[in-house]
Amino acid sequence: MKAVHFGAGNIGRGFVGLLLHEAGYEVVFADVNAELIDALAASDHYTVHEVGAGARDRVVDGYRAVNSQADAASLLAELVTADVATTAVGPSILRFIAPHLVAALRARPADAPPLAIMACENAINATDQLHDEIASLSSPEEWPTLAAKAVFANTAVDRIVPGQAPDAGLDVTVETFFEWAIERPPFGDAAPAIPGVHFVDDLAPYIERKLFTVNTGHAATAYFGFLAGHERISDALADPAVAAGVERALGETSALIVAKHGFTEAEQADYRARILERFRNPELPDTVERVGRQPLRKLGRHERFIGPAAELASAGRPVDGLLAAVGAALRFDVPADPESVELGTLLAAREPAAFAHEVTGIAAGHPLEPGLVATVAEAKAARAVG
Repeated sequence: MKAVHFGAGNIGRGFVGLLLHEAGYEVVFADVNAELIDALAASDHYTVHEVGAGARDRVVDGYRAVNSQADAASLLAELVTADVATTAVGPSILRFIAPHLVAALRARPADAPPLAIMACENAINATDQLHDEIASLSSPEEWPTLAAKAVFANTAVDRIVPGQAPDAGLDVTVETFFEWAIERPPFGDAAPAIPGVHFVDDLAPYIERKLFTVNTGHAATAYFGFLAGHERISDALADPAVAAGVERALGETSALIVAKHGFTEAEQADYRARILERFRNPELPDTVERVGRQPLRKLGRHERFIGPAAELASAGRPVDGLLAAVGAALRFDVPADPESVELGTLLAAREPAAFAHEVTGIAAGHPLEPGLVATVAEAKAARAVG
């Protein structure tokens, strides 16, 4: 069995690539980072170091590495004979992956088993996005033939992989906890065998529970922690004021998850407590600046704050905790992060309502708009004061 994984970064090596390797797949890493690909090609193994209860080291070997930008021919040869293709590149990069997959599907023999394509991204239905990108590169006449050569399955992934030590090399430090849920229906009776993966009939509840608990909570901790002057995520959550702000935001998202997806309040409370305990792990040296980076993306319409807040506001439910987290995100001022700089520029140049509409996608007249505009105005004034 062979799996081609796009994205040889820390998530790719420390989570998806690791699980595929342990499932018996021959793993081929594809990436545009020439230095990283060269390092992988020159090494015969790397080690994934777990931290936390039950931690152990796991060695990954027997892989290959391909520069997807400089050596498209070799990548095509790998994809044509692969069983699985996965990604961990970021949702905005999927459109650059699509041409490689279109070429592979065109070259793939009609009698070969379908290629299982799964985008393992922090986004809702990222595989559907990749599917649409691939379909857009073919004609309506060609697409049915290509589609028959693939199975597209959405996934939900969760594992904290913090920033790594400068001298880590190819090794990756990760938490012991992980969750990789994959929707079962697209595979019929032929789901790939990947130990540790959880196949589910309906993925939507798991995706939203993860995004609106893990991602919302992690980012809220980063932004509240940044304002409080903390460097590490674990230190931020040890601050009662930060912890209270995070709990308030997650209390609101939990109400949405319970009402929308049928999890019991006890189930969601247990899940929320487990997530916060993971963030408190002092052995994960994650920083508020790393977790908080790309604030503009994280303030998007269907992202971790605005997505649940919009649904809650439409239902007449409280959103003060989420808006407080949005306000903290708007004051995330990190010159090393290009999105933080862009956010500050936009916030200074736009009126609060215009900024809210442009950045968050909330339209005029939406129930969330008044509170959101007030939050933007308050953050704008605070940043102006300095």
